[in-house]
Amino acid sequence: MDFSFLTDPRYDFLGAFWMTIQLSFWSALGAFVLGVVLAAMRVSPVPLMRGFGTAYVNIVRNIPLTVIIIVMSQVIAGTLGLRLAVREPGVNPQGFLDSQNFRLAVLGFILYTATFVCEAVRSGINTVPPGQAEAARAIGLRFTQVLGIVILPQAIRAVIAPLGSVLIALIKNTTVASAIGVFEAAALMNLYIENEADKFPATFLAIAVGFVIITLPIGLLFGAWAKKVGVKR
Repeated sequence: MDFSFLTDPRYDFLGAFWMTIQLSFWSALGAFVLGVVLAAMRVSPVPLMRGFGTAYVNIVRNIPLTVIIIVMSQVIAGTLGLRLAVREPGVNPQGFLDSQNFRLAVLGFILYTATFVCEAVRSGINTVPPGQAEAARAIGLRFTQVLGIVILPQAIRAVIAPLGSVLIALIKNTTVASAIGVFEAAALMNLYIENEADKFPATFLAIAVGFVIITLPIGLLFGAWAKKVGVKR
């Protein structure tokens, strides 16, 4: 196979995967925070919060990710006219700090992936013996204190491996960002196929290997981390 096109200055192979990494990093960060909040709402003693958390998770995770990303672009930016970034002359429009589409994609990934983080964390909460929460309440701790001090630290340690799987799925899902013009790995692949049709197998192999190089170490790292800090029951 001829892989010479990977070094062609017309295509930024490393830049496209760097964009994928940036999408994954910021999306994972936001999804983890929102997912933990949703998990806390789903186990909250307040019925309204439980209802909202349950409805959000059940609705959003059943909407195709492509639809969510396109809604971010067409509704939030197009119809409502909201801007999440300001472009300045001479600044790379693909950068994190000034790309409207990049931020819209990150927001969409956060809203979608948080539902899976929520369910992973909630499953971890269910592994914590109820007696610990009861003991914490008995000494006067509020619900938020019980959750933050006693429950969540153990719950997150118990679900590190599932969270790693969610992160890997997120990295692969970033290919959907090409639908709104973010130049990441999937957009690069489409460009290769359009301009280098005779190198079709090499194109797919190069992109696949690029994703394996990113995701395989993450799977191994989270697996080893889970074994190291896992809570013994």
